[in-house]
Amino acid sequence: MGKFMSKLKIAVQKSGRLHDDSMKILNDVGISIDNGKDQLKALAKNFPLEVFYLRNGDIPQYLRDGVVDAAIIGENILIEKGSDISVIEKLGFSTCKVSIAVPKSFKYKTVKDLDGKRIATSYPNTVNQFLEKNNINAQLHIISGSVEIAPNIGLADAIVDIVSSGSTLFKNNLKEVEVLLRSEAVLAASPLISTENEVILKKLQFRLQSVLKGRQSKYVLLNAPNDKLDKIISVLPGMRSPTVLPLAQEGWSSIHSVITKNEFWEVIDELKANGAEGILVCPIENMVV
Repeated sequence: MGKFMSKLKIAVQKSGRLHDDSMKILNDVGISIDNGKDQLKALAKNFPLEVFYLRNGDIPQYLRDGVVDAAIIGENILIEKGSDISVIEKLGFSTCKVSIAVPKSFKYKTVKDLDGKRIATSYPNTVNQFLEKNNINAQLHIISGSVEIAPNIGLADAIVDIVSSGSTLFKNNLKEVEVLLRSEAVLAASPLISTENEVILKKLQFRLQSVLKGRQSKYVLLNAPNDKLDKIISVLPGMRSPTVLPLAQEGWSSIHSVITKNEFWEVIDELKANGAEGILVCPIENMVV
């Protein structure tokens, strides 16, 4: 650690789901952070890193000005406020949509139904791009905070806001009618990052990639009769090729491999159909390839 004279300054959202997910992945990559309650910043104990806890909407400007070197931020915020800032890694968590929602009583058929209507949002740039693309003339009310109450109080005919589970829309008697964009947490870099801190950022990115690959994969161990080995090995996607070890019982082998989550159950079903027994599935913490 002594060879790094400087520390990478990284911004994360100061509260909420994105904050929790960001701190979890930093912990998962082995970075221990002393973060007391209501601190603005905190140092990592075992990595040249300083975490700044900031409002999500302020982070793009801090990146642009070089106040922070990098950030874990919602992609939707970068699209709205920081399209000039480079994303260096998509992180796959804190997924959400930015969507148009209208009251359930609104007889919505196409985007043209928004022509001449009032739309409340805290994403004016994203909404204006969408309206221009679809040649729709609507009046924007820019709100920060509880956008979803705007139709109920007569301020707007529709809203554009983040949708995660949809429960907030449901509670406010709204329905989702169009998805403008899908978002997830990303690692973004300041255009003013120093060469020294870029080296630290690359080390952090490598650790993040290893954890993300692990999260997307499962380690599988199974037993199989030797006369079915070829068929079972052909089913397993593997990393390079599965590991095959002889069992104490004559004519049987143990096979070890890695399966990605999105093809997991299909592969397991095929393995069983081809004579695999005693299938064990384990999570993977890190995967360095």
